[in-house]
Amino acid sequence: MDAKPVMLIVDDVEINRVVLSQFFQEEYTIVEAANGQDAMEVLAAQSVSIVLLDLVMPVMDGFEVLAAMKRNDLYAQIPVIVVTARNDGSSEERAMEMGAADFIAKPYNPTIVRCRIKNVMARQENEWRKVAQVAQNEQLVEMHRFIEKDALTGIDNRETFYRKTASLLQKNQDTAYNILFFDISCFKVINDMFHLDTGNLVLKTAAIYFQVLAGETGTCGRIESDHFALCLPASQADMDSIMEGLDSTIQSLGISHNIAFYAGIYPVDNAFLPVDQMCDRANMALNNVKGSYLTRYSYYDKSMRERMFEEQMIVRDMEFALLERQFCVYLQPVCNLKADRIVAAEALVRWQHPAQGMIPPDRFISVFERNGFISRLDRFVWTEVCRFLQAQKQRTGTVIPVSVNVSRLHFYATDMLDFLLGLLRTYALEPEMLRLEIDESAYTDNPHQMARCVRELREHGFIVLLDDFGSGYSSLNMLKDLPVDGIKLDRSFVREVGQSARAGTIMESIVAMVKKLAMGIVVEGVETKDQLAYLASIGCEDMQGYYFSRPLSEKEFAEFLIRKQDGLEMDD
Repeated sequence: MDAKPVMLIVDDVEINRVVLSQFFQEEYTIVEAANGQDAMEVLAAQSVSIVLLDLVMPVMDGFEVLAAMKRNDLYAQIPVIVVTARNDGSSEERAMEMGAADFIAKPYNPTIVRCRIKNVMARQENEWRKVAQVAQNEQLVEMHRFIEKDALTGIDNRETFYRKTASLLQKNQDTAYNILFFDISCFKVINDMFHLDTGNLVLKTAAIYFQVLAGETGTCGRIESDHFALCLPASQADMDSIMEGLDSTIQSLGISHNIAFYAGIYPVDNAFLPVDQMCDRANMALNNVKGSYLTRYSYYDKSMRERMFEEQMIVRDMEFALLERQFCVYLQPVCNLKADRIVAAEALVRWQHPAQGMIPPDRFISVFERNGFISRLDRFVWTEVCRFLQAQKQRTGTVIPVSVNVSRLHFYATDMLDFLLGLLRTYALEPEMLRLEIDESAYTDNPHQMARCVRELREHGFIVLLDDFGSGYSSLNMLKDLPVDGIKLDRSFVREVGQSARAGTIMESIVAMVKKLAMGIVVEGVETKDQLAYLASIGCEDMQGYYFSRPLSEKEFAEFLIRKQDGLEMDD
């Protein structure tokens, strides 16, 4: 049951207090005070809902009580009804001016007294509701601001930007707009080199610039991390001026590091396209130039859209393709000149699409690496290679080792080694029959984790090769720290043999260094007799490329092995 409100009756005449108490004892909890000083003590000791206050009292009269209550924020909102003698208009007027809510006159008329108290309390409750509503509205506004704004920069967050931009575009369909998507090159480096506050300062400063740029005619928002998006009328989207102003603004911070923004632009051709898709297209254009020294912005075009549709097709069909075994393994031989025979092969995956025909790996591997499907595809390839090796072993009694690619994602999987060992048991194979090729770019992601995994794989008998060595990430430190059995030299070196003396010098040094480290080396991309002769002259023995053979189906490869068992003389 709810507690009754408290009424404080203040009067030096006891009979007056008794009479008033009789009027309200059923509706209120009654507290009495014989003078103003006692009344102030009661107010300090407990919560009071209304005060009935006699004006003429000893020690501290009613006017002094009114003045004291109005000076104290804790009591100022408590309604006070003063008690006066009949026809004492001057006292009533003074009391009302000092903040009294109403007055009642002696002798008391019960009906009038109750009505006046009821009216005052109703008015007070209404005031309380108004105050509560104002507070609630302020809270809602603050919550709305918190929900809509990016916490760090204060500009619109992603969802708010999408909503406001959609509204802007649809209300102004006669105006041409561009979506601009911005990204800071190597922003992580800034946070690593400087204090985190420096990175935040860059983001806040960029946000202010974008907000001024958007003004009243556009929108801007922080999408995530160091990604910002703007929607501007095309007539205001002068990218040279925008990039120049942005550079100048960031340079004014005095940070001793070149901070470069890149941008992609999507000219809006459909105001009802979801804004997140518009940003995706602008981001696609940005990725065309990110890291470039020649230009730092790019416009979305039809070719990008075609690539996007192709990626959507790839993602849409990949699960069914794996289920229906549309992916197939091709094998390219690795030849040893000194032994004059095929000593190994590399497994390469192809996609035989029922509608698209044969899809080469450069069209789907990067997509699968981004969405994680590459892990499942790799395991499918590993299984198919093990099945092929078992069949060869049963057919001929011997097998040549086949290397398979290991995506960087596998180094974060705790069951990779168990899966590989399980394949060897299932197909009765030895570890050295299944060689593992790891891409050197994976080393930069987590070198310690990768080195630990490689050591564990080698401890179980697997031969581990570093693929595409020299393609852009390799370093002497990596060769020193990563315990691989050998490297596969990237085809880019072979292409430049005969065209660049420096490339030849670097290749000779790499071959000599790898041999001194007692590691194996396979040279990829050998296509001509001149390349073969040069590689042989600098001590290369194991080679792979179209000069020897294109990638072959399992059946073609088995036939190729038989045909070349007496030597590597090339077919006409």
